Amino acid sequence: MMKKLLSACLLSSALLAGCGGEKNEADVEGCEHLQEGPSAAVTASASATGTLQAVSNDHKRYDISLPAGTGGNVGSVSFAVAEASDYVFFLGSNVTLKVTNGSGEVAFEESATSSTECTNVKGRYVAPLSVGSYTLTFGPTSESSVSLVIEETSHADEH
Repeated sequence: MMKKLLSACLLSSALLAGCGGEKNEADVEGCEHLQEGPSAAVTASASATGTLQAVSNDHKRYDISLPAGTGGNVGSVSFAVAEASDYVFFLGSNVTLKVTNGSGEVAFEESATSSTECTNVKGRYVAPLSVGSYTLTFGPTSESSVSLVIEETSHADEH
């Protein structure tokens, strides 16, 4: 009887963890890649227009150099979305993030300055994005760089 009860409890715990577990899985992945990489160096553009270096949701940490701007360091990179989904942007520094496309600024569904999964996350933003091109703008800030990991919530457990 005890074994059956224990098995039932474990099964229900596993099922409950699977329901709505995307946020935690994305955080686990985001923390892992912020801490361990792999990494790629990117230099942001001082302008949000023109040719921008690209970042992706490819399980990589992007170490982005921010050029000096009015009121602090500020820079932009591009992000191409191939699949409509919610995307989680993890930042390794306390830097503001703005996401825009041809229609204007995208509203975040959630934003926080930490994650329960690790202390490396200093910014956590969730945005629903459609297929298309986006500009990610960081700053203005006193920081000269920011680390970025992007996770798609529907595929957070893929490597």
